[in-house]
Amino acid sequence: MNTLESQPRYLFPKRYADAVQRLRVASGFVLLFAFAWFSKPTLQSMFFGIPLCFAGLAIRAWAAGHLIKNERLATTGPYAYMRNPLYAGTLLVAAGIVVASRSVLLGFMFAAAFLLVYLPVIELEEQHLRNLFPEYAWYATTVNRFLPARKWGGRVARFSTAVYLRNQEYKAAAGFAIALLWMVFKYCLGVRSR
Repeated sequence: MNTLESQPRYLFPKRYADAVQRLRVASGFVLLFAFAWFSKPTLQSMFFGIPLCFAGLAIRAWAAGHLIKNERLATTGPYAYMRNPLYAGTLLVAAGIVVASRSVLLGFMFAAAFLLVYLPVIELEEQHLRNLFPEYAWYATTVNRFLPARKWGGRVARFSTAVYLRNQEYKAAAGFAIALLWMVFKYCLGVRSR
C-alpha cells in the first residue's frame, strides 16, 4: 500500500478534537487570567523571556504573510521548513511569557492547554488540509510538523504585507504588547511593595 494514500494516525479521536476546537477561545481566556494572576516578573526574567516572545511573534508574522487560507497550500516562507509555523511561533511566545512571568504553574497550564486543546486542533486542521489539497500528503511526508528541518522544494513566494494584514496577525502583536505592559506593571508593583 502506498503510504501517501493511507490516512495518517492521529493522537486524538476526531470527536474529541471537534469538542476542544470549540474550547480553544475559552482556554485562551483561562490562560489570560492565570497569567494575570500568577505572573511574578523580575527584570532578569523579562530579559530572558521577552526575546523568546519576539522570536515567536516574528515567526508568526512571517507565516501570516504567506498563508492564504483554504485557497492555496502554504509551502513558502516558514512553511517551507515546518508545517505549523503559526503554532510553533505561539509556543515560543508562550514559553517566553512563562519565563518572563517566573511561574512554574503557568508553564504547566500552558503545556496542558497546548497538549489537550491545541494539538488536537492542529490534527483537525491537518485533516482539513489533506482533504482540501491533494499535494498535502506529499508535503506532510517531507516537512516536519513543528521542528524546522529540510526545506520544501516547492515554489518560491515573497512575504505579502497584504496577506499579513488580511490574516490580522497584528492582533497577536497587540496582545503581546498588553501582556508586556501587564508584566511591567506587576514588576513595578513588586518593587514598590519591598
